[in-house]
Amino acid sequence: MTREELKDILTNHARWIAAAGGARADLRGANLIEADLRNADLREADLRGADLRGANLIGANLRGANLDYSALPLWCGSFDVKVDKRIASQIAYHFCRLDCDDPEFI
Repeated sequence: MTREELKDILTNHARWIAAAGGARADLRGANLIEADLRNADLREADLRGADLRGANLIGANLRGANLDYSALPLWCGSFDVKVDKRIASQIAYHFCRLDCDDPEFI
């Protein structure tokens, strides 16, 4: 099986989970590299440790999702993701912990 075929299978599986009530889905540790999760309903999904590198999350609903020990991609594929206060606070906290002495940043 090629890497591309495997990626397609993983993407389709993740989208199927999201479409079939992705809310509360158990995706702990899932390999979702480059998965197309646009507009996926992942409310309250358990994404602890999931590998979301390169995943397209545009418009995805992550309210209540557990993203502990996972990583949101830092590219345009994570724009317009719907999050709750907890996730927004976690992201803000990590931003505030950056150590950058560039005067423009400060």
